[in-house]
Amino acid sequence: MRATFALQRSYARHFLRPQFDALGEGCDFKKPWYIRVDGPGIRLGRFVHVVGAWGRPVELCTFSTESGTGEMVIGDHCLLSPGVRVSAAMRVEIGDDCMLASGVYLTDADWHDVHDRTRAPGRSAPIVLGRNVWIGDGAIVCKGVHVGENTVIGAGSVVVSDIPANSIAAGNPARVVRPLGEEECLVTRASLFQHSAGEADRKNAFLSFYTSCGNTLGGWVRARLFPTASD
Repeated sequence: MRATFALQRSYARHFLRPQFDALGEGCDFKKPWYIRVDGPGIRLGRFVHVVGAWGRPVELCTFSTESGTGEMVIGDHCLLSPGVRVSAAMRVEIGDDCMLASGVYLTDADWHDVHDRTRAPGRSAPIVLGRNVWIGDGAIVCKGVHVGENTVIGAGSVVVSDIPANSIAAGNPARVVRPLGEEECLVTRASLFQHSAGEADRKNAFLSFYTSCGNTLGGWVRARLFPTASD
C-alpha cells in the first residue's frame, strides 16, 4: 500500500504539478494517470482531492480565444470525482469546500457560434460556484451560471440560470426544489483539515487509504497491462 501511495505521488509530482499555475499544499490525486490537465491559468487551493478512474478521467482544460485565455480557480478542500470535466474559455471559479460528483460537466462557453459553426468558442460567460456547493452525479452547469453557497444541485440536472444560496435544485432546466432549513447544521470538508499541517497530512493519508483500500502495486501494474472491468 505504501508503495502504491508513493507511486501515485511521484507520478502526480512529475506529470501533473508542472501543469498547474498554482497548487496548494496537501493536494491529493488518486489514480493520477487518469487525470488530464491542459492549458494555462489553472489554479488549485489547499487539500483538494481529485479522483481519476479508468474510463472516467478527470479533465481540467482552459482554452485560448481571440479575447484571451480562459482561467480556472478551484478553492480549498474541494473534491473532484471520476469523470468530472471543467472547460474554461473565459473563467470558471469553484469556491472552497465544493464537491463535484462523478460525471459533472462545467462549461463556460457554447464552443461554436449558433449561426456560424466555424467560429469558436461561441458565446462565453463566467461560471461561479459559491462556497460549499455540491453538484450531483452527471449534472451540467452551463455558461454564465452563479450557484450560491451551500446549494445542492441534484443528479442529472442541467443548470442554465442562477441558483440562490442555501437551496436544493434539480431538473432540466434546474429549479429550486426547496430551501435548506436554517435548523439544518452543515458540516463542510474544511472540518477534515482543521488541525495542524502534520495532522492534516495524516488525515489526507487516511482518506487515501480509505479510497484506495485493496489496491497494490502489483495490481496497478496488472491493470495497466491487462485491465479488467473492475479496474
